[in-house]
Amino acid sequence: MKYGLIFASLTAVAFSAPAFADGKALYLEKTCVACHGKDAKKPLTPEYPKLAGQNAKYAERQMLDIKSGARANGNAAAMKGVMHLVTDDEIKELAKYLSEIK
Repeated sequence: MKYGLIFASLTAVAFSAPAFADGKALYLEKTCVACHGKDAKKPLTPEYPKLAGQNAKYAERQMLDIKSGARANGNAAAMKGVMHLVTDDEIKELAKYLSEIK
C-alpha cells in the first residue's frame, strides 16, 4: 500500500508538470510565421521586425510588454490580438528559439 501511494504521487507530479513545447513548433502554431516569415528573417512588410537572432531577454520582454499593454506603440496593436493566445512560458520558449536562429 505504501509503495502504491508513492507511485501515485510521483505519477501525479510527472503528469501535472507543464510540458514545454518546442520553440519552432510554437512559432508555427501561434501564427508568428504569418507576419515574421517562415525563418523569422523575411517579415511580411518592412515595418515588421526580423526576429531571427534577436536577444532572448529582449524578445521576451517585448512580447510580455505587448501582451500586458505596457507597450502600445508601433505595430504593437497588431501583436496584441495574438499575444493573449500565448502563455508566459511559451513566450520564454519562443524568445529562446528566436535567439538561436542564425
